[in-house]
Amino acid sequence: MDDIYLGLGSNGERQVLRLGRANRHGLIAGATGTGKTVTLQGIAEQFSMRGVPVFMADVKGDLAGIAMPGSPTFKHAASLESRAKELGIEDYAYSDNPAVFWDLYGESGHPIRTTISEMGPLLLSRLMGLNETQEGVLNIAFRYADDNGLLLIDLPDLQSVLVACAENASALATRYGNVSKASVGTIQRQLLAFESQGADRFFGEPAFEVNDFLKVDEQGRGMVNVLAADKLMQSPKLYATFLLWLLSELFEALPEVGDPEKPCLVFFFDEAHLLFDDAPQALMEKVEQVVRLIRSKGVGVFFVTQNPIDIPEKIAGQLGNRVQHALRAFTPRDQKAIRAAAETFRINKDLDVETVITELKVGEALVSTLDDDGAPSVVQRTLIAPPRSRLGPLTPKERAVIQSVSPFDGKYDTAVNRESAAEVLAQKAADAAAAAQQVEEQGEAAQRAAPRRTTSMWEKAGKAAAGAVASSAGAVIAASITGKKSRAAPVASGVTAVVGSIATSIGGEALGRFARGILGGLLR
Repeated sequence: MDDIYLGLGSNGERQVLRLGRANRHGLIAGATGTGKTVTLQGIAEQFSMRGVPVFMADVKGDLAGIAMPGSPTFKHAASLESRAKELGIEDYAYSDNPAVFWDLYGESGHPIRTTISEMGPLLLSRLMGLNETQEGVLNIAFRYADDNGLLLIDLPDLQSVLVACAENASALATRYGNVSKASVGTIQRQLLAFESQGADRFFGEPAFEVNDFLKVDEQGRGMVNVLAADKLMQSPKLYATFLLWLLSELFEALPEVGDPEKPCLVFFFDEAHLLFDDAPQALMEKVEQVVRLIRSKGVGVFFVTQNPIDIPEKIAGQLGNRVQHALRAFTPRDQKAIRAAAETFRINKDLDVETVITELKVGEALVSTLDDDGAPSVVQRTLIAPPRSRLGPLTPKERAVIQSVSPFDGKYDTAVNRESAAEVLAQKAADAAAAAQQVEEQGEAAQRAAPRRTTSMWEKAGKAAAGAVASSAGAVIAASITGKKSRAAPVASGVTAVVGSIATSIGGEALGRFARGILGGLLR
């Protein structure tokens, strides 16, 4: 039970992935139709059985079947059962796995939301394809919001702050740098395009708590978190940016554990090439940094891609566990990939790896994993073990039934819209217009003597803080004020809405920037 059984090598030896080495990351690669998804599903369900939570993106819609047991009536059931017998799996039986479904759009699972502030200017710039000048203007907008205590929660908040920066460009130039209206206009157009793809539903509250990915069921099995990504894949930049944000959130939220006996979470990046296509060098360096360091948090990251050369060399060098399905030599790039893949394995003198890669059948792979000493094992041609759960999608009725018993039912399903930058700036504009009208009608003295029309943001923050303390969330705020971001779950969703960003209101510039992830931070 200490190992993930991958399959039987051609030398007759069991090929396993050691739980204690699973946080050293891995790669599952191979051409379309060679069995990558089946391999991924089989590995994921074994992690779950051993009490390790799993996250994976369901790109084609078929990984959701992991929540249901396989069936003898499945058209390929005979092949699965025959493979299990061939591998000597005596206890092979169909079984389900505890699963939770997530969806950025909230259609096929619980919605996942984050705030604009949490995402940060670097990832947003990547998402919108901004150039260096435009990215600089976006950084100024974030800094302006921090300095003025404006909460950036959703897209309207960012639009309002950008408008404020454009209107006050000359005043901002001496403190932050030039803000051209052309650059602001470009960013706004990109935000509108972004919103038209449905991405506006990704930004808001209640914000997602990454610790919800780390649950086990009453039997001690790790929850399998399945992200519905079939629609999300139509917006590849959003998909890639979301995964990078999630990885950075995990990095910040989890404590250092070194090399645990088993991971606290295993992360599968399907269609991994989308993470790196057209990514700027600064972002690539951050991704490399997170992948390298998140190992010590007990998180294993497995990249799943068609071509191993899709993974940048510096990141590929961190991937100690490898399952390589067949590659096809149809193009010069394919031939380069075959040579590169063959050269990354520990040499097996009895195996011509470069030739075998093109000859592997469906359900076969070249396997090399880290042994107990941390050294890669000699590569072996391997028959991959079959999964026990369903190979294929769920029906809408099955998905609805599973969702109805989800431990997070009702926690994220209803959006919360509270006062933030858009509302504050709109109220300031309204107050200014009313004050100007009062001066015109009654004179400047009467206007100065009039009471404040709107409670200041700072007063509201103080009242909200007092209410949150009374609701047993004082510890969350205290942690924020001392400079440590809390991931605790407050008493109720209403309190969550107040506490989530109140530290930004109270702390202003410093805490606003501290709350941003390692990939999106202004200071990192």
